[in-house]
Amino acid sequence: MKVQEKRANMGNYAQAGLRRDGTKAGWSLGRDYYKDPTIFEREKEKIIYDSWIFAGHVSQIPNKGDYFLYRLLDESAIIVRTSDSSIQAYYNVCRHRGSQICKEDKGTLQRFTCPYHAWTYKLDGSLMSARGMPEDFDRGESSLHVCAMEIIGGMIFVNFSDTPDSLDKAREDLAEPLAMYDFEHMKVAVHKNYQINANWKVTLENYQECYHCSPSHPEYALMHTLTVDEDRFDKLQGPMMSRMEVCGIKHMEIDKQFNKKVKGQEQYAYSRYALFEKYKTGSKSGEPVAPLLGDLKGFDNGASDINIGPLTYYLIYNDHAVVYVFTPTAHETSQCDLYWLVRGDAEEGTDYSIKDLTWLWHTTILADERIIIDNQKGINSRKYKPGPLAKMEYLIDKYVSWYLDEMEI
Repeated sequence: MKVQEKRANMGNYAQAGLRRDGTKAGWSLGRDYYKDPTIFEREKEKIIYDSWIFAGHVSQIPNKGDYFLYRLLDESAIIVRTSDSSIQAYYNVCRHRGSQICKEDKGTLQRFTCPYHAWTYKLDGSLMSARGMPEDFDRGESSLHVCAMEIIGGMIFVNFSDTPDSLDKAREDLAEPLAMYDFEHMKVAVHKNYQINANWKVTLENYQECYHCSPSHPEYALMHTLTVDEDRFDKLQGPMMSRMEVCGIKHMEIDKQFNKKVKGQEQYAYSRYALFEKYKTGSKSGEPVAPLLGDLKGFDNGASDINIGPLTYYLIYNDHAVVYVFTPTAHETSQCDLYWLVRGDAEEGTDYSIKDLTWLWHTTILADERIIIDNQKGINSRKYKPGPLAKMEYLIDKYVSWYLDEMEI
């Protein structure tokens, strides 16, 4: 999202009129959107299964036969390094009678064997053996179903739609910022999963605004300037901007998300903003917790936001990156997967410690879990009605309008 727009557009929603469903722009969604199971079923097909989602990094499967599973509601994808060293994704569904093939979250295999009737598949997904079948059985028609998968800067994205939007523009426009931090040669230092007893939209909406950051996240608020008013925010960007070039960071802003999404292309955005001067990175002391990323030359005391798709978000400091993936686990429950990425040659115990690396966002997501659950409890009440959004919640309004368009409500 553009930093200028982040502040300049916090304005008069009344000019926007009504949304697609006839509700007021600048107000939160109605109760049914969070409570009605038929709406959730529609969301699964229109949004959840039809969004590109970060599933992992190529560094997690460096060798032939290495694989990991990515699960989303009823779907499960096997992401594997094949015999020719390419990476492929297959639905975790045996072509015999549908049993799941891989049960372990990750591992290394020479082939995939279904535990039910022992149908066996090569790493390229083709059927290798199926005992006791009729003479006219054609193995060539029983390869594993391919799951849509793309790699951008070493990051693996999956999409469970048969006709997903293209990632071509995201790949093209984000190539330069992703190269600055050398995402391709990062690695996942830590992955944590946080289960949240709230509808996925309550969880996602919380990430779209920083109106709650000062009262709910004192640790975050000490470091990040998104918590302050517009005038002060603009003044705080100057020192960071003056240091960016010498640190090897180019100033750029990209906004192709929500209302600016290009038809037929997945949405994406990039921007950078200042940390408070004491803080070089997102750590307890403000001091680095890992080696500099890529070819960066130093710390400009800033952080970058990236999003690819509506469910995957990045916060990139100069020494590490955090990936947030927000997905439903059922109608009224959701999860946040957090991945901490460092440069690929960094060594745990020497170059970084898990405790120091994860402190800020582990602390922050635990607080988020509490406030999101409390929000859901209030929505559960029959007295809940949509409320007016604050200026700092302007992005929720854009998200809601996009959501209603996608749902065709």
